[in-house]
Amino acid sequence: MARVVSDKFCRSPGSRQNKTKSSQERANRPWKIKKGPYDPMRTNLATVLDPNRRSNDAREFDSALHRKIVGQDQALDKVVEIYQMFLAGLNAPGRPVGNLLFLGPTGSGKTRVVEALAESVFGDARACIKIDCAEFQHSHEIAKLIGSPPGYLGHRETHPLLSQEVLNQYHTEKMKLSFVLFDEIEKASDALWNLLLGILDKATLTLGDNRRVDFSRTLIFMTSNLGAAEMGSILRPNLGFAASEIQNQRIGEPDEGTSDKIARAGVEAARRKFTPEFMNRIDKVVVFKPLGQVELRKILALELNILQQRILNSSTTTPFVFSLTEVAKDYLLREGTDMKYGARHLKRAIDRALVQPLSNLIATGQVRGGDSISVDFNPALGCLAFYRDGEDVPADARANLADPALPVQAAEVSQDAVVELPRAAKARSGRR
Repeated sequence: MARVVSDKFCRSPGSRQNKTKSSQERANRPWKIKKGPYDPMRTNLATVLDPNRRSNDAREFDSALHRKIVGQDQALDKVVEIYQMFLAGLNAPGRPVGNLLFLGPTGSGKTRVVEALAESVFGDARACIKIDCAEFQHSHEIAKLIGSPPGYLGHRETHPLLSQEVLNQYHTEKMKLSFVLFDEIEKASDALWNLLLGILDKATLTLGDNRRVDFSRTLIFMTSNLGAAEMGSILRPNLGFAASEIQNQRIGEPDEGTSDKIARAGVEAARRKFTPEFMNRIDKVVVFKPLGQVELRKILALELNILQQRILNSSTTTPFVFSLTEVAKDYLLREGTDMKYGARHLKRAIDRALVQPLSNLIATGQVRGGDSISVDFNPALGCLAFYRDGEDVPADARANLADPALPVQAAEVSQDAVVELPRAAKARSGRR
């Protein structure tokens, strides 16, 4: 009769040694596991994690945006959050990377944010697909976006504006991301809003020839001036004590109460205009606040730097450098500050008071290549006065004075650079 021997008596001595060795290894581990019916796995080497920390790419991206955009930190923070989520690969599958609706008064920088985003990622402000919704006020004009269906006249001649080839035209090997801007979305027909429902929710679009377009690697921006009348009445009331208070804030920065009223007016106007299913597909509604004097002064420094680069890089004008005194900058700010019209009013003031006189000086030969022009304010005439402070400025010095990588504080042309010129012109005694 066969005997049944237990397995524990059949184990070899080596197996006992292996078991003893594994027990010793478990005892010498630097971490121990607590087991329990409801206890998760824990270790003695717990590390505190910081979910608010940003990656190096996101920090560089954020710094690049803040060098180009002034006074709209809420919009920039939301864009940077979506960008980092895309870099981490945690954006929702089957949906666009982000759907953002920008509201706010005119001249507050809504479109400029998208251009700065494309410039920071691809190095070109035009590397975004911009759809001017004022061109789609009628329902039949949607064919320009998706193409005409088969059987219609001009079916093969109509090239859709939102094809897959158009979306991917700015993709690189390292960055496969597209930016689509629907500018002034409130001016479009209802047919365009209905067309966007599928794009904002499922990231797909069917063209007229039944081809499908994938928007899963696309950031979609929509800008609107909805509530502009309500915002204008908040910024510039005509009656009551609020009129004097807002008038005192016209030159300064609007307070938090005024900004909150503007934000509520914009969101309520958007909810009245768009359907609930359209608003429910938007990830974030950002209301841009009006720009005050602090923001406009920074924008002035940026615009002066851009103008200097335009002069140095132009092939038709003689390259020269210019600088403005603080009194001249204050004059431009007085002429260009209006809370109702924002930064565009400041740009018009710069063109009227600075660019047009400089163009006259160039056309008449009063400014030559290598000159250094100083701009001051003449209170007697009530306009800017122009002086030649130096000649034959070296090319490397001109390039340093208009470095596009300089931050806002250093982007202004330094007055000390004029003193060290090789041939300083004789100072005018009547200069103020």
